[in-house]
Amino acid sequence: MSIWPQQSTLAPAQMGIVWSNYSLAVRPHTGAGVLLILAGGFPAPPGSGKCFPFPSSSGDAARVLSPRGRSPGGAGCGMSRGTGSPGGGGAGPAGPSPGPGSSWGRGSAGSRPSLARGGHGRVRALTPPHPGPDRASRGGAMGSLFRSEEVCLAQLFLQSASAYSCISELGERGLLEFRDLNPKVSPFQRRFVGEVRRCEEMEKTFTFLQQELRAAGRVPGPCPESPRAPAAREALRVQEQSEQLAQELREVSRSRASLRGRLWDLRQCLHVLREAQRFTSLPAPLGSPPRPPALSEREPILDPSVHQHLERKISFVAGVIHPWRVTAFERLLWRACRGYLVASFVEMPEPMEDPATGESITWVIFLISYWGEQIGQKIRKISDCFHCQVYTYPESEASRTEAITRLHGQIQELSVTLEETEKYLAEVLDKVAQVLPTWRVQVQKMKAIYLVLNQCSFDVTKKCLIAEVWCPVRDLTQVQDALRQGSYQSGSSVECFVQRVPTSESPPTLIRTNKFTAGFQSIVDAYGVASYQEVNPAPYAIITFPFIFAIMFGDVGHGLLMFLFALWMVLYEDSPRLRQGTNEIWLTFFEGRYLILLMGAFSIYTGFIYNECFSKATVIFPSAWSVATMANHSSWSPAYLATHPSLTLDPNVTGVFQGPYPFGIDPIWSLATNHLNFLNSFKMKMSVVLGIVHMGFGVVLGVFNHVHFQQRHRLLLEFLPEMIFLLALFGYLVFLIFYKWIKFSAADSMVAPSILIHFIDMFLFTSNAENLPLYPGQVPVQMVLVVLALASVPVLLLGTPLYRWCWQGAPRTPLTTGEQEPLLEGQEAGNSVNATTEDVESGGHSPDAKHLDFAEIFMHQAIHTIEYCLGCVSNTASYLRLWALSLAHAQLSEVLWTMVMRNGFVGLSYVGGVVLVPVFAAFAVLTVAILLVMEGLSAFLHALRLHWVEFQNKFYVGAGYKLCPFAFAPDTWE
Repeated sequence: MSIWPQQSTLAPAQMGIVWSNYSLAVRPHTGAGVLLILAGGFPAPPGSGKCFPFPSSSGDAARVLSPRGRSPGGAGCGMSRGTGSPGGGGAGPAGPSPGPGSSWGRGSAGSRPSLARGGHGRVRALTPPHPGPDRASRGGAMGSLFRSEEVCLAQLFLQSASAYSCISELGERGLLEFRDLNPKVSPFQRRFVGEVRRCEEMEKTFTFLQQELRAAGRVPGPCPESPRAPAAREALRVQEQSEQLAQELREVSRSRASLRGRLWDLRQCLHVLREAQRFTSLPAPLGSPPRPPALSEREPILDPSVHQHLERKISFVAGVIHPWRVTAFERLLWRACRGYLVASFVEMPEPMEDPATGESITWVIFLISYWGEQIGQKIRKISDCFHCQVYTYPESEASRTEAITRLHGQIQELSVTLEETEKYLAEVLDKVAQVLPTWRVQVQKMKAIYLVLNQCSFDVTKKCLIAEVWCPVRDLTQVQDALRQGSYQSGSSVECFVQRVPTSESPPTLIRTNKFTAGFQSIVDAYGVASYQEVNPAPYAIITFPFIFAIMFGDVGHGLLMFLFALWMVLYEDSPRLRQGTNEIWLTFFEGRYLILLMGAFSIYTGFIYNECFSKATVIFPSAWSVATMANHSSWSPAYLATHPSLTLDPNVTGVFQGPYPFGIDPIWSLATNHLNFLNSFKMKMSVVLGIVHMGFGVVLGVFNHVHFQQRHRLLLEFLPEMIFLLALFGYLVFLIFYKWIKFSAADSMVAPSILIHFIDMFLFTSNAENLPLYPGQVPVQMVLVVLALASVPVLLLGTPLYRWCWQGAPRTPLTTGEQEPLLEGQEAGNSVNATTEDVESGGHSPDAKHLDFAEIFMHQAIHTIEYCLGCVSNTASYLRLWALSLAHAQLSEVLWTMVMRNGFVGLSYVGGVVLVPVFAAFAVLTVAILLVMEGLSAFLHALRLHWVEFQNKFYVGAGYKLCPFAFAPDTWE
């Protein structure tokens, strides 16, 4: 049956249907339009935030960093404390504390970075804005999900007696990232290296105790609760008790091993005597005739009648040997002794454990009789070479009976002693299993505290420790409260305090997340951590990422399966079995459960739009096409039907098309033979429209960066040319798509012009007579738009470099340089701890700062201009992957249904029902493996690329580094 595909350049919703006995085709018609909505949001404008009351650059209070800023008071640290006083440590309001469900953006709810990530003095300096009217604003609103929090550099002044308690309290709260003030000092030359070594020695003891527990088949459980770091006396008690337990375990284990070895040896000796006695004293069967005096192989070796014929004394060597060595052992004995021996071998009645390997082995007992001392020496040497266990074998029957009785008594005594030893060892192991998890946590916390203290430095008076930290401004009150608690716990009469420090370095980025937003934030951080206080793409990705994924994965059935799987993980997210899995792939799925949940929900939504459920259409609403009306207005006679296998539903006939489908695509399209052309037209235009809207939204987000960092010249010199270039070319393409959908109907669809040809003629500044214009004056409008786009390129290329060059050449009044004196021992002037007021006011640059290199600025701007202009073209084409992957997913789903599931419906009998079971099983497995896993991963990676390359590069720098606070994370102790 042949079908004629009718080419049309109209929107998919403006096409009619051609109906036949088994197929449908399409004709243009007037119908429903297409409404595209892209959900998104904009960050709230910066508001006024509350800052810590200590002044960082104002002149109304003395600065701690200058000689005049120091106060002779303050016992223990040489500084007074109080709001507004020199070196004051009072605290003002800093906003609400983070809720229990918040975290530091590490990727899981409520988790904090481990000790290995905190306090190593990592500083990655960003390129700061140039001084003057465009310097970055360090104040403003508190951080949120839309922008990183305000982070400041601060100093902690710690009393020597209370420094340990204060760091412990700060570690419990996890608020600060410590910087190393002794980068040039070797770890072995720092002040608290002795305490660190003591902690390491205790960790070695704990490792030995843990190995003993595992050897006994006991797995030490996690610490039931997080204990605090031990004080000095408690640490000594832990060290003494752990060493005592370790010594007891060593002694008891040694005794048990000795008893086991002795018992094993006695049991083997007993088996040797029992089995060998059968060879040396074999009794005659009852009722048998008397034995002949001649020698025979079956006669006992020590029979008195045999001894009468022997003039030499017979000796014996008895022992046990590994069964694998018996053949070689017997062969070597025969060759070395030339046959002057009689060797007998028999397996032990029961297997015994090998003391070397612990393997259960059925040993072989041997008894060798020989004549002569030289042969006996050879036998013993060969036995030693084969690692045989040789035992003394009594020659007389009475001696052997007595030895067996004695061995029975010794074995019974050793068994009782070994049982008591095992009980005592179990008691010691129970005690170790009870206290070891707590001790490990305490010692690891203590070691972490001393490692942080090693990063601190003494002041010039050597009376207090000074630490430099990165701290969120909103948490300064909590830091001061933690220092107050630490001073109280240590019994110090002088409290420690915190002081903000001005700095020209770029602070780390802190974005607090919860279990819902952590997955989306991790996607953004995988590209690059946001620069300090730049716009965060994560909140917008919460909507755009699942939506773009769903465009490529649109299917109600597949989306429902994905949604239910993610919903199960969300409902049972507190289950320890799910959280403590060891499979890395499973943990990846579990951490992104909320992302998968939204991807499944959006896939269901786009599946309803595509009207596809496992590749089959669903009739939720009645079809808007009437076949009966078309039959009544046409001459479809039997002869006509016989010669025309394809029948057309003409929307121009009154009553054939009754209006647009209420939601999504009309299900009758799934029966049409040209439905693929229809979907291609629809999805291709949809991909272009969504891509241009997505890129334009990214350019608009750059406005918030320019305004926040007070770089308003970039609004005119960068944002405006970028928007003109994007909208004049590709925004106009979107306008042409919608204009053509709205203007042309089914009646005049055959004369509808081609948008592609118009777009090509637009760049060539020409027109095509065969391709009619869409509206009057189209050619002049297109020429103006191209000229505007081309004119915006030199503005984008030269605007910012010329502005900065002109501003740098303007005369400026230098500020007076304040006196500087190092506060910390060994610190050089000019570091962050000695920054002057002028550094803060000039954006971190002194008046004598090196002039910016104009060539470098121009080169950077040229790269940005080329990347943006070419990227607008390539990125728009890149969004066509939405069309391609959506088409591939639909076709794979249709092939899987046609080639697998349809075979289960071939028969309606009982046999067909039986066949349906394996067919459905194969269909389900292939659906999960191919369409859900492989196609889902493919759509995920393409959505990831569209966000990283096409969306984020329009406004996102991603050159920052995370704030890694010093925290006692529970995950590190398990």
